[in-house]
Amino acid sequence: MIDNNSIENLKSRLDIVDVVGNYLELKKNGANWKCVCPFHDDSNPSLVVSPSKQIYHCFSCGAGGDCIKFVMEYEKLSYPESIEKLASMYNFSLDYTSNDGKIKEDRKLLENINNFFKKNLALKKSAIDYIKTRGIGDASIEKFELGYAPSSSENLNFLSSNGYSISEAVEAGVAGIGENGRNFARFIERITFPIRSASGKIVGFGGRTITGHQAKYVNSPQTKLFNKSYLLYGYNFAKDSIYQNRAIIVTEGYLDVIMLHQAGFTNAVATLGTALTKEHIPLISRGNPKVILAYDGDSAGINAALKASTMLSQTGIDGGVVLFGQGMDPADMVQNGQSEKLNKLFLNPQPFIEFTIEKLVKKYDLHNPQDKQKALEEGSSYLKTLPSSIAGSYSGVLSGILNINQNLVKVQTHQSNRLRGQKRVFEDTLELTIIKTLLTKPKFIDMVLDTIDASMFKTHNMELLAILNNHIDHPSLRKILLRDDIKVYDEDELNASMINFLASFYNSELAKVKSSNQDYKNKSFLIRKIQEKIFKLKQGKLVKYERQ
Repeated sequence: MIDNNSIENLKSRLDIVDVVGNYLELKKNGANWKCVCPFHDDSNPSLVVSPSKQIYHCFSCGAGGDCIKFVMEYEKLSYPESIEKLASMYNFSLDYTSNDGKIKEDRKLLENINNFFKKNLALKKSAIDYIKTRGIGDASIEKFELGYAPSSSENLNFLSSNGYSISEAVEAGVAGIGENGRNFARFIERITFPIRSASGKIVGFGGRTITGHQAKYVNSPQTKLFNKSYLLYGYNFAKDSIYQNRAIIVTEGYLDVIMLHQAGFTNAVATLGTALTKEHIPLISRGNPKVILAYDGDSAGINAALKASTMLSQTGIDGGVVLFGQGMDPADMVQNGQSEKLNKLFLNPQPFIEFTIEKLVKKYDLHNPQDKQKALEEGSSYLKTLPSSIAGSYSGVLSGILNINQNLVKVQTHQSNRLRGQKRVFEDTLELTIIKTLLTKPKFIDMVLDTIDASMFKTHNMELLAILNNHIDHPSLRKILLRDDIKVYDEDELNASMINFLASFYNSELAKVKSSNQDYKNKSFLIRKIQEKIFKLKQGKLVKYERQ
């Protein structure tokens, strides 16, 4: 089990904006941040993240909670798995307890096997020779901690001799169990590249064969710590440079990153054998950098660049594409001493929107009228996914490539009016203010309960009951907490608001009693009692609640 004190220490380091921003693209919205909610089909940003209250809440579907709850819901993890995920993100070492309650030591399996791989590299001449032929220097070998994974039996022997069980190795992604029940190492006779999270903690490995294995490159399997859709190789080294240069270079391979860093392009990163996906956007958009896609110029590279450019432009990210032809890639250009040419390419990438339009249109035979019409329709459909002002600016690019009148490019979108008959939401500002004050300053709860019963709240009875039952994580309460238009009262303001609330309530009760069919004696007693309360309230005194 994870030690409770360790969990509390981790919680004190967590920042809700940083955690949610690691997964989603956040945009500043007053004192809070806002984004599209991932927990329902959200077209307009409805998820609000509050740094002051350290919670998130979707004003549409009601999802919300703290950092741990977000990771649990987003990654579909258990509570302990979410704690471990957050610990890895923050490079925080958790303490574990055994059944007797004593703290268990941190096993550091990935760190130790990485050291094992590094030591093996020095003993493997063929691996060193390959690295040198690719132009990688000793300083880069040390910086990126390149290693060498020997045979399966040698890997397994290292793990067992250091006290690691096969289950630990499988959980860490460095071993597996075959269908025949035999154990095997995942990285065999490969140069290894440790993959670190943004915080610098090892979460997995990449491996490049030098002995002719069928797969040239392999990565760790998905584990609690390793998910390649959220990771970028080299980001832990590149992040400071990305913030300083306000630019990030996204490449396709480990060697590209290493060689670019070696040449001074220290803002370079790489995807891990996968295309750039929407899951990468929160990471690459940190610091709002210009994104430069540095991809191979073959058909696979062009298709990957097209998908990425379309996605990035639709999310409003600035940047462009640099394609490398003639069998070259960034690593080759660095090795051939073409760093200055690389720099010029990176300074002048083809903008995402222009690149996307050009590649979409070139799929068609523009000499064929029907194909030309299809190209117009697909290009126009893409432009409609962009903000109208931007779409209008690029309509001339599309018409120019198609050699048609710009008026034929229709990029205006029409949003439907609000549905008639939509359920109206009624609110009582005074009730909401009292509720938010109690949420923010729970010391006032006794004062309120002495004078008010939950039944007196006609509009927000459910929310007050949630407070009284200590259901503080109720979606409606989170929503109230995050609303800037609802004030939080100090003691004097709360006292005055309570008097106003009670005066309104008892005047309403008085009218009900006067119009009721009760017997005269009972009716007179109730009227006199309510009038006494109203008199005290007019004098500025709170009155205790008494059940009728």
